[in-house]
This record gives sequence, C-alpha cells and structure tokens, in this order.
Amino acid sequence: MPKKSFLAIGECMIEMARDASGAWKLGVAGDTLNTAWYFRRCTSPGDWSVDYFTRLGTDRQSDRICDFIAAAGIGTGHIARDPFRQPGLYLIDLDAGERSFTYWRGQSAARLLADDEALLRAAIDASDVVYFSGITLAILAPDRRDFLLSLVADARRAGRTTVFDPNVRPRLWEDADEIRRRVRQAAAAASIVLPSFDDERTLFGDATPEACARRYLAAGSGEVVVKNGGGDLCIGDAHGMQSLHVEEVEPVDTTGAGDSFNGAYLARRLSGDDPLEAARRGHDVARKVVRHHGALVEEAVG
Repeated sequence: MPKKSFLAIGECMIEMARDASGAWKLGVAGDTLNTAWYFRRCTSPGDWSVDYFTRLGTDRQSDRICDFIAAAGIGTGHIARDPFRQPGLYLIDLDAGERSFTYWRGQSAARLLADDEALLRAAIDASDVVYFSGITLAILAPDRRDFLLSLVADARRAGRTTVFDPNVRPRLWEDADEIRRRVRQAAAAASIVLPSFDDERTLFGDATPEACARRYLAAGSGEVVVKNGGGDLCIGDAHGMQSLHVEEVEPVDTTGAGDSFNGAYLARRLSGDDPLEAARRGHDVARKVVRHHGALVEEAVG
C-alpha cells in the first residue's frame, strides 16, 4: 500500500511553561502542531508521512522551531519564511492543573500563512488528510479564512479526509457571531469534527454532548467526537450516537490534552479502527498527558 499523507495547518509558537520544579522552560508548541506530533508518534513512518504548514520568520527562534519540527519526524517543506515577522510567544500559568495563557502573537508570521495561495493549494492537493483548527482560522484575515475554507471544502469534495477542531479562543476573534459563523462553515467542510464540550456549551448553548454532536452533523460534518474535559465522550455519525464512559483522573497539567486525544484518535481512526475504539485510544493517551507537565509527553505514547 502506498504511504498516506497527513497535513496539519496552523501556528506554532515559542512556549514558556514551568516544569515540575517551578522553573520556566522554553519549548515549541501550538494546537495543530501538537496534534501532528502525537499523530506522528502513534503511526508508522512506513505508513504515513506527516507535514506541517505554517509561516515563520528568518530569525534564530524560527530556525529553532523548524529544527524542532523536523527532529520530530514532521516534514517542513511547506513552511514559508517571512523576512519581516517572527513567531509568536506564549506563557502558561497553572492553577490546580488548569491552564491559562498569556500571548504575544500580534506580529506572528503565521497570521499570513494563507497569503501564498499557490503554496497552500499545492500542500492541500498533495495530502490525503487535512487538519486545521479554530485557532488556524482565528489568526487569519477574513478573506484568508474564506480562501482556506474553500480549499478545505474542495478537498473534501475530492474525497480527502478533512478534520476540524473548533478549539475556541474568543480573544483571538472579532466577536462571538464571527466565531459561530466560521465554525459552521468549517463544520460543513469537515469530514471529522473534534469539539470540546465546554467551549461548545458556552458558544452555542448546547445542553449535552449529544446535542453538540447532533448540531455538527446537521451542519454537514460526517463524524463528530465531543471531548468532555475528562468526562464521558459522545461519538456521532450517520449510524447514530455512542457514548464512551471514561475514568476521570486528577490532572497535573491539562495543556495539550485535547490535542493529544486528536492525534491518537486520528491515528487509529484513519488506520481502520471504528470510532469507539479510536476514542478509547485517544482518551488513553490524553489521560497520560494530563499527568505530566507540558503539551508534548513522550511517555504518553509508549
């Protein structure tokens, strides 16, 4: 069988987070990069190639990010360089395991990742699976959101698997109406949607994970897995609804929990597992991730 290709599109940033000793540690992360990282570790290089699409600067930290991505086994051939911009930066603070973020990303090169239309189109056309998030959309200018979503919709119509995690970050958007509008558009373009119930309940007023899944299916998504902050997951598709009961754990650091679930879920699902079995694997990885500090945890995928 020929090797299949997975493309993640988004922003990777310089991360500052405290380690177990309380000291600040410099790292590289971002929601779509985190998912690509876990997908790479949960799949065989002989079966899948994994690539990342973003825009970086020409500075040392951009070089460092690019080197980090390559060292993780993720292709960098679709990463453009911008001589006038640099990568964004964020700090993570923790309170009883729950994270909060402080960002410096206004001049991030990734905000222009969809400006090179030919490069973005070629990357999507060359991929079997296209993965993007609400953050990917939020950092773009409105007309660039339109362009990316049109390419994703075209890819789905052409038979490719398109995957969307709404990953709502209200401070990145103009207003709640724009978030809802773009999430609906992305859902219609996505074969698979991987929302988080807490975000969806706040934004759309969903009463239950099942209501959330039904709303995405009605919007045109083919398959929905509603993550629930360590609680029971809901899986919806054309065959109906299923619930996966999971054992809750006391988190040390929830950073990367949803991203790790996504990567592990997609690795199993796209390799032939049914949604329920793939969700079990996703939860198994995520529950290990939240027992460690940081978004990228090698021990979680052993």
